[in-house]
Amino acid sequence: MDIKKLTRAVSVSEQINHGDLARIAACGFKTVINNRPDKEARFQPRSQTLARYAAKANIDYIHLPVISGGLTNKDIEDFKAILESAQGPILAFCRTGTRSALLWAGANPDRLSAAEVSAIGAKAGYAL
Repeated sequence: MDIKKLTRAVSVSEQINHGDLARIAACGFKTVINNRPDKEARFQPRSQTLARYAAKANIDYIHLPVISGGLTNKDIEDFKAILESAQGPILAFCRTGTRSALLWAGANPDRLSAAEVSAIGAKAGYAL
């Protein structure tokens, strides 16, 4: 698991598994957002399983499935609403972290300039 900090409140990661949730909690994260639809990949952990382990680690778990390559304005609006209401710090994940980073960039909860969003993305390894 390679967590990439975008802002103080939001980080992104590639796919996590249930064994990562205790470590995620130990890192101080209060909320995890899963941006992968169930069954996107054959051996991917199911959302229900991750939610159960997140609860054991005292982490809020939210499943906002977004189809890879099919990001919509509604997805961005839903992600923004979650960021506004969820307890932080927040870790959002998908297969590689890119989808979650794009959702963050579209939501732009800190009202950053396009250049700032781009620079943060580049520093984390994403072309936003």
